[in-house]
Amino acid sequence: MITLDQAAAISARRRPADPPAGPVDAGRAPAVATTLLHGALFLTILGSFLVFIEPSPYEVLSALLVFTCLLAGVTFDRKLLPLLFLLLFYNLGGAFALIPVIGDDPSRRFILISFYMAFTAIIFAMIFTTDCVRRAEILRKAYILAGVCAALAGIFGYFNGIDLLTLYGRARGTFKDPNVYGPFLILPMLFLLQSFLNRGLRLLPLAAFLIMAAGLFLSFSRAAWAHMVFSSVMMMALLFVTSPSGWFRARIISFSVMTSLAVAGLLIALLAVGNVGTVFKERASLNQYYDTGESGRFGNQKKSVNELLELPNGYGPLQFRNHYTNDPHQVYLNAFASYGWLGGFSYLALVLITLAIGLRTVFVATPWQPYFIAAMSTYTGVALEGLVIDTDHWRHYYLLLGLIWGFSAATMNFRRRQAARAVA
Repeated sequence: MITLDQAAAISARRRPADPPAGPVDAGRAPAVATTLLHGALFLTILGSFLVFIEPSPYEVLSALLVFTCLLAGVTFDRKLLPLLFLLLFYNLGGAFALIPVIGDDPSRRFILISFYMAFTAIIFAMIFTTDCVRRAEILRKAYILAGVCAALAGIFGYFNGIDLLTLYGRARGTFKDPNVYGPFLILPMLFLLQSFLNRGLRLLPLAAFLIMAAGLFLSFSRAAWAHMVFSSVMMMALLFVTSPSGWFRARIISFSVMTSLAVAGLLIALLAVGNVGTVFKERASLNQYYDTGESGRFGNQKKSVNELLELPNGYGPLQFRNHYTNDPHQVYLNAFASYGWLGGFSYLALVLITLAIGLRTVFVATPWQPYFIAAMSTYTGVALEGLVIDTDHWRHYYLLLGLIWGFSAATMNFRRRQAARAVA
């Protein structure tokens, strides 16, 4: 396993004779175009936290990012073809399911957004197939800053009772839903945990981590809490397994214990503030009023499965709520309900193949391996979180999807070059 510091050093001293980092050497693009691309990437990720308005700045910045990709000559690696086809089939299923309810404006908008989200995943995958370390570091810095901004908005809104920044007594920051706001903070928190491991505790990164940890807690999203715990454990396990250094492995173990104690202390402090403890006790219960019972979400999910077995086109986009009052709150069920059988099976295949490809390549020692491990750990957590919540329109889900496929393609190219060099 290569640490972030080692990755930066390797990138900085790469020999001129080294082969390009992907199908096209990023250095061949005009310097100005590459600078514009990286600036647009930074701004796009930075603006990703401001999404309670539509169209959000993220949509505008994504369009700018596409334009700069064209200027910089970003190309499509054929290893990304499975991602392209799976997303295409998934959204075609949604388009077919839309036909019976095409007169419904929210349903049409839902499918258009789905196509747009899929397009962003392809763009991110293309970007991170080449020049991985530099672009991953740009992503890291921008995402940490975005996470701090989102968390500060959530904390400020919660303790000041601002409706725009809260929902049902829970922090949601600049998102529409606390269940989206909470998971958004996880990847930048994992980046910071890696920084602590490699460089020790420093004031600004520690402050950023504690702010996001407080913001995540105040979302009172049980799924986000579990997601953070799972992704953190997975990342530490991957770092432990991939590190050739016994000293670094010992550091991981001791750091994990210290971090757990520090987070526990932060939680105890937060529970003593205002009515935080009361809300936590309520949210920590596994028997929420809308979860259980024949008409609860779990009961509705069970009843809908039998019906969907007889509906190749599903209910249609956003039509589940018209049959069972609420949304399905389960992304895999929603894939069949809103996108039909074609979309449902395509989405299942997309998740499983992404996990398989990511886990197959994440163990290869590359300069971008630490970033890959953080993205893979977060994506796996999101995939599991989809069992209890709808994640199909989360912008950062498609960013993670692009990261996994882009890093995987870059890693395959890296191994191929190593093999060719060994033969030569």
